[in-house]
Amino acid sequence: MVKVTLKDGSIREVEQGTTLADLAASISRGLAKAAVAGKINGEARDLSTPLEKDAEVEIITIDSEEGLEILRHSTSHLMAEAIQKLYPGTILGIGPAIENGFYYDVDSEHVFTPEDLEKIEAEMRRLAKENNTYQRREISRDEAIEFFAERGEKYKVEIIEDLPEDAVISMYTQGEFTDLCAGPHIPSTKTIKAFKLMNLAGAYWRGSEKNKMLQRIYGTVWAKKADLDDYLFKLEEAKRRDHRKLGLELDLFSLHDEGPGFPFFHPKGMILRNELEDFWRKEHRKRGYHEIKTPIILSRTLWENSGHWDHYKDNMYTTKIDDEDFAVKPMNCPGGMIMYKQQLRSYRDLPLRIGELGLVHRHELSGALHGLLRVRNFTQDDAHIFMLPSQIKEEVIGVIELVDHFYKIFGFEYHVELSTRPEDSMGSDETWEMATNALKEALEAKGLEYKINPGDGAFYGPKIDFHLKDCLGRTWQCGTIQLDFQMPEKFDLTYIGEDGQKHRPVMVHRVVYGSIERYIALLTEHYAGAFPTRLAPVQVRILPISDRHEEYAQALRERLNELDIRAEVDDRREKISYKIREAQTLKIPFALVVGDQEAETNSVAVRRYGQGNAGEKLSVDEFIALVKEEIASKKRLV
Repeated sequence: MVKVTLKDGSIREVEQGTTLADLAASISRGLAKAAVAGKINGEARDLSTPLEKDAEVEIITIDSEEGLEILRHSTSHLMAEAIQKLYPGTILGIGPAIENGFYYDVDSEHVFTPEDLEKIEAEMRRLAKENNTYQRREISRDEAIEFFAERGEKYKVEIIEDLPEDAVISMYTQGEFTDLCAGPHIPSTKTIKAFKLMNLAGAYWRGSEKNKMLQRIYGTVWAKKADLDDYLFKLEEAKRRDHRKLGLELDLFSLHDEGPGFPFFHPKGMILRNELEDFWRKEHRKRGYHEIKTPIILSRTLWENSGHWDHYKDNMYTTKIDDEDFAVKPMNCPGGMIMYKQQLRSYRDLPLRIGELGLVHRHELSGALHGLLRVRNFTQDDAHIFMLPSQIKEEVIGVIELVDHFYKIFGFEYHVELSTRPEDSMGSDETWEMATNALKEALEAKGLEYKINPGDGAFYGPKIDFHLKDCLGRTWQCGTIQLDFQMPEKFDLTYIGEDGQKHRPVMVHRVVYGSIERYIALLTEHYAGAFPTRLAPVQVRILPISDRHEEYAQALRERLNELDIRAEVDDRREKISYKIREAQTLKIPFALVVGDQEAETNSVAVRRYGQGNAGEKLSVDEFIALVKEEIASKKRLV
């Protein structure tokens, strides 16, 4: 008998040679049906693997992240089989699982088109119904090379030749198709049902421009059809919400060849930007932050001292002034260090919270640029908190509360990750342990669940990252809290303690938005351009029915603007139905139709964005109260 310790800690005894599939069936019929693989002492294995000795065992189900990855890798094998059946002579590269799907790189005389994807998909469905099992076989290096060489699979041969001498080499066969693969795989092809081939691309073999360009075919596959349908819907919705498209349609910003990666903000985009910055300033003042502004260009000696010149120079823009090297700042931190050192600090001055909406420049590769999400200049909502070691937990809790407040205001859910000491780091073990424990204690004091990312901290200290989830379920890393013991050392920052001696402060780097530009992109896509009233560049558009109503409309606009309600009049010689439709297209929160009756009774017919054609009749005073309450309460549009 073999003792099996399950994930929940329970122990079962099974006969030696019992497979993972048999074990799953003995636990429950539902688990057996959902199982695609298992783990033996942490190592992923096929369900057909027998249990030979006592072990910790976990069953991997198809709806888990690991299960989906195995399903996707298995589906890439099925696609490769279909391609070689339809297009004989095709040579295979690699076919891994990726986020939400899979791909396979192929070398073929046939130039694939979108129409070919439908043919391949149909062949995959036919093959899947054959219910062929995925069978693993371990072979020697020489046998593997001979096997693939005979079939003209030169890329597989190259992979095998590059494997370490002691590597275990395995192949998987389903039906008449065999591929080089470490596995594991799903039990059989019948599990592959909810899939779709997505698009084509080119990819150099092994990512090198010196190698041949292969054709890459992408696909997606899910545990069930409902999940596939939801994913495809979200893809279409993401296209509709693309901030680059909406940025132009709503006249917020633009990007130009004359400044690749350097966005131009239009008047309406500046309104949105200023609203975010004004809110940031107001909330930070409440919490005892002092705002500063540091220069964009600073001397090379400063960047050498901070370490950026040695470690980040390729991403920095440099220049010469009076024959000396200077750099455009990629980060705000060194300027904050200089500000701290301008006067002698006492322990009574700490914590000192210094914030800066600082414009930074980083040289990103042109291929990495993406709208406002990846640019070459952006404004970080930076802050540096200088504190006593005893104040770390309290200050981190304060930042967590601030970040939570911001994200809830804008309607974002989020999850938290704690990154610990990397191998390439500075400082003592004691310092790192104290810092990491302080972050843990702060998170636990706030009752936040968090995931630990071992070894993913900054070289100078551990960090907490906040990952926003938008309305499509996508996650974006924005806010961060980073503990730093190295920068105060590099810049010789001190404070006078209660003992009258000099001591080294602890420092926190933190951002909430991350960058104003990126946050605008996320908000635009999250709201699909239909910003909440408080953020909308134009909050009210007044639509006079005819020329004789313009005077009333203009007077109303002036009154609203005096009350800091952003209003404009559409005085074009167009039909009122056209004006209403355009106000909807521009996603303006309120459109006010005014005609004879409204002018005579000092009222407006209110049409809210996204609420059809019903126009609610309100007095002007009632409407003003409605809008002011909505702005003040920070009400979201749903």
